[in-house]
Amino acid sequence: MTDTRGAAWDTYARGQALRRTTNARGETTWFNWTQYPDHGPGAEQLSLPPGGRVLDLGCGSGGNLAHLATLGMRAVGVDVSPAQLAKARARWPGAGDMKLYQGDALDFLFPAEPFDAIYSVFGAAYFTDPAVMLPAVIAALQPGGVFAMSQQPAVQGCYGCQASYIPRGPDEDPAVVRRWDYPTATWLGLLRGFGFVDCAVTVLPAPTGGKRKIGTLLIRAVHEG
Repeated sequence: MTDTRGAAWDTYARGQALRRTTNARGETTWFNWTQYPDHGPGAEQLSLPPGGRVLDLGCGSGGNLAHLATLGMRAVGVDVSPAQLAKARARWPGAGDMKLYQGDALDFLFPAEPFDAIYSVFGAAYFTDPAVMLPAVIAALQPGGVFAMSQQPAVQGCYGCQASYIPRGPDEDPAVVRRWDYPTATWLGLLRGFGFVDCAVTVLPAPTGGKRKIGTLLIRAVHEG
């Protein structure tokens, strides 16, 4: 799914702080789709039934997945980075029914039991060709199941496969991973072309009052079945 076998994401993990102990509402777990704290929608985007089975593609240090587990969901997370998963296990040891696996996320889209929702927050779905990722996701969903993902919105004119660089310190070249960027209309066409319905692709604006202005691309679609 990436071309660096986890080494790049181990580097990324070492530079990332753990999630805060509580959010602005005083909650110890919460769901966050955007790159900004206390901003945007929450887990309701997934429309999970009580005790639903959910998969996080590129779960990182596990904050979103832990929140779903504390809500009573059967939460499965996969990440290519052992360092990220070590952070998740250390931070969320009692989060409920949360299972973590190390490996390529695409390998987990052939489950014995389909999922009620599959999601990715700036995660593995961002770094996978949607022509490969979307049909695998829809095959792994229950009929009526939700797929949702968030990522940076595309820069105008910079579409398709792009390079992302992850710094590795002053004495090493950066690690290189690939990501896929498209405008909203292209994403809608891709989703519908692979059989999703009720497709919504929006760019959530950045919070007002700050210096940062880049929004968050949020995708939500349903497996019609």
